[in-house]
Amino acid sequence: MQRLLQLIYLMLPVYAANMAPPFVRYWPGRVRPISERWLGSHKTWLGYAFAVVAATAVTLLQWRLDWSGGIADYAQWARFGPACGLGAMLGDSAKSLLKRRLGIPPGQRWVPADQLDFVLGGLLALAFWVELRWLDVVLVLALSFAATLLVNQIAYAIGVKNVPW
Repeated sequence: MQRLLQLIYLMLPVYAANMAPPFVRYWPGRVRPISERWLGSHKTWLGYAFAVVAATAVTLLQWRLDWSGGIADYAQWARFGPACGLGAMLGDSAKSLLKRRLGIPPGQRWVPADQLDFVLGGLLALAFWVELRWLDVVLVLALSFAATLLVNQIAYAIGVKNVPW
């Protein structure tokens, strides 16, 4: 149970990065997509920025909390956070690019890629700071899959997401 809590704590910046971009819809004015053709209209520069800021804020908070059970060096929060945010967004973008190449429209479900894309990108970024065992990776993927489904249902219910998955 302790290891599961450590893994959840480790992944918090990645989760925050993934949850931040949908809030761009409340930004006043036009928000430019990165590439509608390659990624779809909903992948924006501002969404990327929100993701990196959210992940960095979480790692700063983790460093300030100084939890003795943490498995990363949060003193490096200024590099660790942006890496987590960028990793999560690159994983999400890679999945979106693949969806476009396969002819899957933006917003159409693609399980389990839609639930794990940002997690895989985040885990790749985390590999520079933390050595995880294969069981750790499997636990993170399983927990993240289930949690993403739940969080997306909540986001849909409160109107942050347009689709209930």
